[in-house]
Amino acid sequence: MKALITGVSGFAGSHLAEYLLGRGDVEVFGTYRSPSRLAPLDGLWQHVRLVRCELTDEESVRQLIRQVKPDLIFHLAAQSFVPTSLRSPADTLVNNMVSQLNLLEAVRQTHADCKIQIACSSEEYGMVLPDEIPIKESNPFRPLNPYAVSKIAQDFLGYQYFQSYGLKIVRTRAFHHTGPRREECYVTANFAKQIAMIEQGLQAPHVQVGNLHAIRDFTDVRDIVRAYWLALDMGTPGEVYNISSGTSTTIEEMLNTLLAAANIHVDIHVDAARLRPSDVDIVLGDSSAFRSQTGWAPEISFQQSMADLLDYWRDVVRRLRLAGGDLS
Repeated sequence: MKALITGVSGFAGSHLAEYLLGRGDVEVFGTYRSPSRLAPLDGLWQHVRLVRCELTDEESVRQLIRQVKPDLIFHLAAQSFVPTSLRSPADTLVNNMVSQLNLLEAVRQTHADCKIQIACSSEEYGMVLPDEIPIKESNPFRPLNPYAVSKIAQDFLGYQYFQSYGLKIVRTRAFHHTGPRREECYVTANFAKQIAMIEQGLQAPHVQVGNLHAIRDFTDVRDIVRAYWLALDMGTPGEVYNISSGTSTTIEEMLNTLLAAANIHVDIHVDAARLRPSDVDIVLGDSSAFRSQTGWAPEISFQQSMADLLDYWRDVVRRLRLAGGDLS
C-alpha cells in the first residue's frame, strides 16, 4: 500500500510516518515545504519518499497525486498554532482551506482510488457550555479563533466532497495531543523546555506561564497517529470521529507532572503575553463513537507522555548547548 502524508515533517506527521513504517506493509510518501523542517530523526527520512510540494499551488498538487498514486492520504498539513492564526488570520484561512481544496480537487480530477483522512480539530467546538461536557461530535461549533474557523471549513469541505463526488473521506477531530518532538510554541513543550533549561542552569528557576486554570483533554501523539490509521482502516467514509483520552487535566496539573519528573523547585510567573484574548475553560472529548467503531483506546499514560516529552527537551537543550546554538 502507498500512503501519502501531507505535512510529514510536522509533529503528528513524523510520528505517523514512524508508525506506518513500523507496520512493514506500507510504502510511505510525505510532502514538505522546506528542507529546514526536516530535522534529523534517527534516519527516519531515509525510509520516507519525500516530495517537496506547495499545497496551495493547484498544479503542484495534481502532479503529486499523479506521481504517487496513493491508496491512502493522511491530510495533516496546516497552519495549526492558534496564536499565529490570531496574528495572521488571512494566511491561516487561505493556507488551510486552499491546500485541502487543491488536494480534494486533485483526487477528484485524476480519479484516484484512495481513502482520505482529514485531520480536523477539537478547536472547532470553541466555546462549550457546561452541560455539553463531554463534547460529542454533534456539539455546536462556536469557534474562538481563525484556526478553528479554518478547521470547520476543512471539516465541511471534506463532508461536501464525500456527498457530492463520493470521495472516500473520513474526518477526525483530535483533541489536544502531546509527546516527544512537540514544538516549543505549544504549552506542554514550552514548559518542558523551560524546565530543561533550568536543570542545565541556563534559565533562572522561574517558569513563565499563561492560564493555568484551563482544563484540557491530552492524548499522546503516538496514540493519536494510531487512531488516524484506524480511521481509514476501520472508519466509515463520510463520518466524523472525535479522538480523545476522555480524561481532563488542568494546565497547572500538567506543569506539576513535569516538575515531579524533574524534581526541582521553581517559582511560577504569570506572563500576560501568554494569555489569549478568548479562551475555553474546559475541553473534554467523548470519543465513544470512534472507540466503538475501531476498538481504539489510548495506550500511553499521561505521566509517560510527559516524561518522554521532558526527556526529548532535555536532549534538545543538551545538544544545543554543546553546539553553542541558540537556546532562546
